[in-house]
Amino acid sequence: MKRLSAAVSIVLLVALGGAACSKDDGPKLVIYNAQHEQLLEEIAPKFEKKTGIEVELRNGSDSELAAQLIQEGKASPADVFLTENTPAMSAVERAGLLAPLDAAATTPIPEQYRPASGLWTGFVARSTVLVYNPSLISQDDLPTSILDLAKPEWKGKVSFSPTGADFQAIVAAVLDLEGEAATEKWLAGLKDNGTVYDGNNVVLEAVNSGEVATGIEYHYYWYRDQAESGENSDESKLHFFGDQDPGAFVSISGAGVLGSAEHAKEAQEFVAYLTSTEGQQALADSYALEYPLDPAVSLAPPVKPFSELEPPTVAVSDLDGQQVVELLANAGFVL
Repeated sequence: MKRLSAAVSIVLLVALGGAACSKDDGPKLVIYNAQHEQLLEEIAPKFEKKTGIEVELRNGSDSELAAQLIQEGKASPADVFLTENTPAMSAVERAGLLAPLDAAATTPIPEQYRPASGLWTGFVARSTVLVYNPSLISQDDLPTSILDLAKPEWKGKVSFSPTGADFQAIVAAVLDLEGEAATEKWLAGLKDNGTVYDGNNVVLEAVNSGEVATGIEYHYYWYRDQAESGENSDESKLHFFGDQDPGAFVSISGAGVLGSAEHAKEAQEFVAYLTSTEGQQALADSYALEYPLDPAVSLAPPVKPFSELEPPTVAVSDLDGQQVVELLANAGFVL
């Protein structure tokens, strides 16, 4: 009887152990994230707490993650793709790798910030600006158009970081709005006039320290530094272009669900969370200081209100990152 009891106990322990090992712990969403890592590390836990769905972030740049997705094709482990700018998302869209988004994900976002295809949506935005040092240049002498920075009188007075997706998205907007010939001319002028730095924060530091009079970047670099300490921004100011100039371009961060997603339902939930009022408010309250795209949600002062921007109309799916890289290379920029 003792041997029988022991045998029964062993069988029960093995059965219980097997049941524990086979327990479904729920899906784990794999997100290829080209947006700022710190931002998603703030937002993803809020989604996990709300839904119980675990998130795994695989971080990289716009271009490298888009290239990886296209290479992996339907074998990709990714469920969701997030970009910092739209050209990378457009490349994945053109490769036929995205699934249509549910209405819950797209409805809160105005039509101009998502493609007509319904295959992805914008969820936050950033405005192109010119940061300037008022000890080197007065507000009255600032250009009315970003295209003016290619003129000879701006030689030695402008800086930018051509290696990153941010500047490349701005060039993509100029290409979409002005055409190839005008973009080539503009880039040639910038090459002659400009000082190149590696990174937008370096551009900000250079302008603030008086190394160069102006720099092209997005609004949030300056506002973030102001919120943190002002160490790299207190001696500079922001100039917002208006009147639908290419320099007023608003770049969109995109979110899409892969057609091959193993956890398609949960992936749709994640994108819908990003665009929901709760998700948009979480983005607005984050360190990022990027603009939420739901008109019902806004950033707190002192960031210039999104409603006061005067951006040009750009078809978000038309921005061609590959052509921009070729144009920059042809202009002599080392990427």
